[in-house]
Amino acid sequence: MTTALPTRTAAEPRAGVPRDRLTTGAGCVVALFVLLAVFGPLIAPHDPNAVDPFGVDAGPSAAHLLGTDDTGRDLLSRLITGARASLAAPTVVVVVSTSLGTLLALAAAWSGGWLDRVVSGVLDIVFGFPGLIMAVLAAAVFGAGLTAPIAALSIAYLPLVTRVVRSAAIRERHLPYVSALQLLGAPTTRIWLRHLLPNLLPLVLVQAAIGFGYALLDVAAISFLGLGSQPPAPEWGLMVSNGAPSILAGQPQQSLYAGLAILVVVVAFNLLGTGLSRRLLGENA
Repeated sequence: MTTALPTRTAAEPRAGVPRDRLTTGAGCVVALFVLLAVFGPLIAPHDPNAVDPFGVDAGPSAAHLLGTDDTGRDLLSRLITGARASLAAPTVVVVVSTSLGTLLALAAAWSGGWLDRVVSGVLDIVFGFPGLIMAVLAAAVFGAGLTAPIAALSIAYLPLVTRVVRSAAIRERHLPYVSALQLLGAPTTRIWLRHLLPNLLPLVLVQAAIGFGYALLDVAAISFLGLGSQPPAPEWGLMVSNGAPSILAGQPQQSLYAGLAILVVVVAFNLLGTGLSRRLLGENA
C-alpha cells in the first residue's frame, strides 16, 4: 500500500518567494543605477550643462523627455550623468569605513585587553557626533567640495561597522578551529585572510549595503546645503537645491526628479541589505 505524497497547489506559493522577488528587484534597480553611473555620460541624450535661455522650465517634449530646468538644461541628461557623482561619493565612504572598520574590529577582537578597550572608547566618542554635523564642520573648515565631507563621513561611519563586526569577530575568535590553527602554528595573517575574513564577509556585505543608503542621504544633504558638489555639476542633491526656488513658481520637476532618484536608490539598497541579511545570515527579519 502506497501513500500519496502531499503536493503543493498553485495557490500555495513557496515560503520566501515574495521576499526573494523583492530582493531580486532591489538588486536589479541597484544594477541599473550602477550602469548609469558608469555609462551615463555616453548615453545621455544632451550635454547636461548646455544652457538654453529660450527653453527655461519647459515641460516634457520629444526633445526633452523630462523637460528642462531653470536654465534650460535637459533634466534627463542631468539625472543620468549625475548618477556618477551622486553614487561615487557614498561608495568611497562605504568602502573606506567598511574596510577600516573591519580591520579595527578584527584587531580589537583578536588582541583583546587594552587595545580592545582603547578602540571601543575612541569609537564611542566618535559615535557621539552625528555624521552630517561632522561633514558640515569639515566643509566649513576645509572649504566647499566633497573631499572633506567624504573623509568626515568615513570616520563617522566607522563605529557603526566596527561595533557589529567586532561582536561577530569575538565569537569567531573563540571557536575551536581558531585554537587548532594556532596550535598548528598558522600565522595570524593567514588565519585572518583565509578563515576569519571569509566567515565575516556576509555580515560585512550586509552592513555595506545598508550603510550605502545612509551615506547617499548624507552626501546629498551636504550638496543640498551648498557645501558639497558645486554648480554646474549634475549631482542629485545639488539639483534638489537648485530646483527649490522653482517649486513655488509651479515648476517642481528638477527637485522632484532628483529627489525621486535619491529615494529609489536608498530604498533599493535598504531592501537589498535586508534581503542579503536573510539569505547570508539566516535572519528572519
